[in-house]
Amino acid sequence: MNIIVCIKQVPDTTEVRINPETNTLIREGVASIINPFDLYAIEEAVRIRERSGGKVTVISMGPPQVENALREAVSLGADDAVHLCDRAFAGADTLATSYALARGIVKIGAFDLIICGKQAIDGDTAQVGPGIAVHLDIPQITYVKKIEAIGNGTIRAERMLEEGYDVVESSLPALLTVVKEINEPRLPSLKGKLKAKKHPVTAWTAADIAAQEDRLGLDGSPTQVVKIFSPPPRGGGEIFRGEPVEIVSRLVSELEKRKII
Repeated sequence: MNIIVCIKQVPDTTEVRINPETNTLIREGVASIINPFDLYAIEEAVRIRERSGGKVTVISMGPPQVENALREAVSLGADDAVHLCDRAFAGADTLATSYALARGIVKIGAFDLIICGKQAIDGDTAQVGPGIAVHLDIPQITYVKKIEAIGNGTIRAERMLEEGYDVVESSLPALLTVVKEINEPRLPSLKGKLKAKKHPVTAWTAADIAAQEDRLGLDGSPTQVVKIFSPPPRGGGEIFRGEPVEIVSRLVSELEKRKII
């Protein structure tokens, strides 16, 4: 069972800085972590490999510091790591990102399963995983909370809904996006940390993955961010005190005054 896990490095801070010219996140020099949802994807891939054998390869796109996230993934049990690193990838929206990752996956070679976290915490779009599936023309199951069975060319999984869940069966290869209910990620072992420190990380450029440059980065991104700004701080509120009847009366009066009711 050859499994590919797509991960993203995201800022580990509330002090996010924005490039005023491109309206994109400034990632250089900012403390970063593996996107939390991607940790569940790594864990699930490693568990499948432990049961069924095979190989887990992690792939990510981004600046040189992304190598740290890939090495952390190796310390958590991944077998290999691929870093898509090229200035041509900079400023990519979800369409350009999914295209680049799909090209990287094609270069990696044959696979049975791709696993992604349901979304990245710095964008919250949940579009990259499904986008990869579209580029590769393979089936996808999103918001997976449990894999019921996998083997003989098929996979059956529980897909989380707002109320309950679906049971979906698909042929392989396929792509899954997983939610945090699927497992509990492990901590890296000392052996894993030592392996990650020495493990070679494969780095590929846009040319290496035979990507069309007009489909990468800002040029390949039909979504353009016009403006990013922090909302103004909320003003102080008012707390009504007193007997319940008095509080309700004052609240209704205030709502009527503001034409809310």
